[in-house]
Amino acid sequence: MMKAVLGLEDGTIIKGTGFGAEGTACGELVFTTQFTGYEEALTDPSYKGQLLMFTFPLIGNYGVSGERFQSENLHAEGLVVREACKNPSHYRSTRTLNKFLEDEGKPGIEGVDTRALTIKTRERGTLRAALITGSEDGEEAVEMARNSAPISDQELISLVTCKKAYEIPGQQGAWKGSGKPKRAVVIDLGIKRNILNCLSSRGIDLTVVPANTSPTEIENYEPDLLFVSNGPGDPQMAKAAIQAVKSFAGTIPVCGICFGHQIISLALGAQTYKLKFGHRGGNQPVKDLLGNRVYITSQNHGFATDADSLEGTGLYVTHRNANDGTVEGVAHKDLEIFSVQFHPEAQAGPMDTEKVFFDRVVKVLGGKL
Repeated sequence: MMKAVLGLEDGTIIKGTGFGAEGTACGELVFTTQFTGYEEALTDPSYKGQLLMFTFPLIGNYGVSGERFQSENLHAEGLVVREACKNPSHYRSTRTLNKFLEDEGKPGIEGVDTRALTIKTRERGTLRAALITGSEDGEEAVEMARNSAPISDQELISLVTCKKAYEIPGQQGAWKGSGKPKRAVVIDLGIKRNILNCLSSRGIDLTVVPANTSPTEIENYEPDLLFVSNGPGDPQMAKAAIQAVKSFAGTIPVCGICFGHQIISLALGAQTYKLKFGHRGGNQPVKDLLGNRVYITSQNHGFATDADSLEGTGLYVTHRNANDGTVEGVAHKDLEIFSVQFHPEAQAGPMDTEKVFFDRVVKVLGGKL
């Protein structure tokens, strides 16, 4: 059994049992309430710079198949759980959670009272943390946590965006509308695979471009729509993407998900702010103010759009979180611009909003549903 210790910036020291790779990891300690979907969560680039803690007490019970990955790699800096399953049972499983983390060079700690840590996070707000496996030096872990950079000071996008542009053709025969299939340029700020799947499965041709792509380069692809993806960190760091939205707003439809929603808000003149502990999990209730109904959504974000700052931007609130009233979606009064804070592609999570959001994308492109 490998020793392990978790240290928080407030001086808290938690000893447990290590698994995965031996080493150290620093990051913002965040919690997610989802029961399943640990493969999807760990490979979600939006968790870059964070130590991911699951509130559900047993993680890894159906193993790791690789079939549900949302990117090529494990992006969370480390994993914190009550218990990591040693003997998973599922016909698609190819390795344990321990082996997955070991292969990816990421540390994990189990034997942690995740309930108490979650309560602390909700009361105190998100804390910087350090995880050390192979050691029980709590003072060192606390010192590492205190010396680590706050998430708002880190430029994480360049670590998760694609290195060069690439094409994904729309599913043959899926486009329903006049003329040839439409093309969307997708700004990759750490995009999840299933967002791309949801777009291409509707017959939309995709050109996925790096986060620093200029408006001129985007224009050369002759897009019919600009799509801004999810991603990690503070949206104000995404300066190139903000500029791209400013450049194309009013000329072609613009839409986005999660981080992309925040970037669209910033580009149109609104403000964003850091939430106390964020929304992460597959059970977040969101009210559609236009349709007057509530959806259960999957979410992963630590920043939000400031509703009061929307005045004068042309944007209005379309969705709100039913728990705390935060902005979950916006649209423009005059332009084809809309975005949501939650994840309608729902991997993993409820699929209540998948059809609602992506069918709207098809509609603004002139396609038939």
